[in-house]
Amino acid sequence: MTGEDQYFHIEHVYKRFGTTIALRDVSFRLAAGEAVALLGANGAGKTTLLRTLATLSRPTRGSVRAFGVDAWSARAEVRARLGVVAHQPYIYPELSCAENLAFFATMFGLEDAGKRATRALERVGLAGRAGDRAATLSRGLLQRLNLARAILHDPSALVLDEPDTGLDAAGRDLLSEIVRSQVARGGSVVLTTHALDYALVLATRVVVLADGRVVLDEPRELADRDAVALAVGAGAVMAGR
Repeated sequence: MTGEDQYFHIEHVYKRFGTTIALRDVSFRLAAGEAVALLGANGAGKTTLLRTLATLSRPTRGSVRAFGVDAWSARAEVRARLGVVAHQPYIYPELSCAENLAFFATMFGLEDAGKRATRALERVGLAGRAGDRAATLSRGLLQRLNLARAILHDPSALVLDEPDTGLDAAGRDLLSEIVRSQVARGGSVVLTTHALDYALVLATRVVVLADGRVVLDEPRELADRDAVALAVGAGAVMAGR
């Protein structure tokens, strides 16, 4: 497998915040055509790992490569190939939905920013709200707009931190379609969610973190739901010790 096929390859990564160790000797790979559900209790290290993959947080120790290059030294190149949904929506509330996406399309250096914005809004079911200010959107619709921003530039990989937050059933169906489409075209996805059953439907692979360590890493078809739930629950106990 080439570096291009191996979208993410991290080895022996540690991340420390003061006296707190968020990641402990984590090794993780994400290949083209994979959708990985990253599961674990609160405090397990999921968001820290996603921020590391997205080059938003530099590891204290360890190697992080993305698309065949060192992720940190080539972070501008890496970020251009990522679509990221974080807890904080990167949306300007005073701009309309279409204006937000057109702005980001321009920032990505894309041609036909208006057309790109329109297409992304259609994919997330917001075509009818294109002229509405982002500040007027409900939490669920704002999350749809956040997803539209993430897929705007047809990224190679999606890094999604609880992308289902605030979404209704129709919104989850749209998210599922985005994930499946990304995988079908040879892209990849890594996402976190607290909805175990939803994760097992979306993912091709399941990874569980507990206390900053990988404690389970299996293809979805081999992952037993009860075993996954047990691993997540054990991580919750460790987090509360």
